[in-house]
Amino acid sequence: MGASCSKFPFCWWHSSFKPSALQSSDLENGDKNSLPSFREFSWEELKSATKEFCSDNIVSEHGEKAPNVVYKGFLENEGWVAVKRFNKSAWPDSRQFIDEAKTVGSLRSERLSNLIGCCHEGDERLLVAEFMPNDTLAKHLFHWEDQHMKWAMRLRVALYLAQALDYCCSRGRSLYHDLNAYRILFDQDGNPRLSCFGLMKNSRDGKSYSTNLAFTPPEYLRTGRVTPESVVYSFGTILLDLLSGKHIPPSHALDLIRGKNFLMLMDSCLEGHFSNDDGTELVRLATRCLQFEPRERPNPKTLTTSLISLQKDSEVASYVLLGIPEGSNSNQPLMLSPMGEACLRMDLTAIHEILDKAGYKDDEGIANELSFQVWTNQMQEGLNSKKQGDAAFRAKDYTTAIDCYSMFIDGGTMVSPTVYARRCLSYLMSELANEALEDAMQALVISPNWPTALHLQAASLFTLGMDNEAQESLKEATKFEAKRNKN
Repeated sequence: MGASCSKFPFCWWHSSFKPSALQSSDLENGDKNSLPSFREFSWEELKSATKEFCSDNIVSEHGEKAPNVVYKGFLENEGWVAVKRFNKSAWPDSRQFIDEAKTVGSLRSERLSNLIGCCHEGDERLLVAEFMPNDTLAKHLFHWEDQHMKWAMRLRVALYLAQALDYCCSRGRSLYHDLNAYRILFDQDGNPRLSCFGLMKNSRDGKSYSTNLAFTPPEYLRTGRVTPESVVYSFGTILLDLLSGKHIPPSHALDLIRGKNFLMLMDSCLEGHFSNDDGTELVRLATRCLQFEPRERPNPKTLTTSLISLQKDSEVASYVLLGIPEGSNSNQPLMLSPMGEACLRMDLTAIHEILDKAGYKDDEGIANELSFQVWTNQMQEGLNSKKQGDAAFRAKDYTTAIDCYSMFIDGGTMVSPTVYARRCLSYLMSELANEALEDAMQALVISPNWPTALHLQAASLFTLGMDNEAQESLKEATKFEAKRNKN
């Protein structure tokens, strides 16, 4: 693509919320008011968000001849997003694509990675969804490194997935294409969510099932059509995944079950961690989902009811069950915004560009002061000093910027966290790290929840060799950015 790009490592976020698996978490829109409304993005917006679709930002890709690639990207108002870019031959009818995207985008549930937008310019077709930072069920179940997935978490995955399918059915979207362990994602709190991408009706060159034929619903092999009952069959294969810890073909699993050897099916890592009654009940549900005749399979609402009674450790937060660190104790690298990334690299030139572009949009101090104070000569002198400081800052004349901003601050008639932020960077550029840290902290006193002040505090601490403290500041900045993007 010709643009430089760097990896954005995943971040382990947390919240104090501890979900109860016995509840449906109010799957209606009320729970998702913090999400932005569905909208159409421009090609340039998404190109910039993904750093020109940099290969380092690829999250996953499907297919060999015509891959539809998913990237992670950062949008200023939406925060981190997943961007699915279809092959150019997919969705030839732009109107059909838009209609489908808007319908799926009208869904809002805590059990989905919700669709928040799309793009259709020329022959480009892209979807934009919430970004889920904690990998897929397949990764945690089949390719775990530190610990296997606990029984209680497997039961929670099954319930939340059933609730997601039930919600979609209630909204007239009962079809889901190629439901498998890669379509189940984990959010910042470790809660499992169903990817919204599989809810889109098939494009011209797509396939409803890309997995091995051994896992494909028998009626799909006969008719080539996905039905609601086909989705339940696929749900049954995921129950087998959860039981066995492996992607085991349904025919083999059913042979074991019919031979009363279901314990041979169970993941050896689970030995001693579940009761035979619970194991038997989950096997029974899987068997019902995998019935050859579609009409003999249960619906998602029935599955949800059955799974609620099986839940364990419902008061324990998902991130604990999943075995991912709680945010402040995480040793994992942060998933940083461009500002955070620049601070981590100590790229002061990039920080300058971001501050210069942002201007005073996050600064309430001057606007409020001018609204209520009477004009005085002293105030006019202060504003002139700020104006001269801004010109010097833009011209990268940091010595003059420091002098002018100091005159504005010393005047004492107006308070501006942005001025402190700009003088902070000017001090860093002048190798005056202690003075820079003082300014970053002063900006925080004025605006305690301002991510930029925390970012500059981190940059100052890195310069002083206080790396652990700097990392904590970056974590706090990332947390406040996430809150801001939800509002």
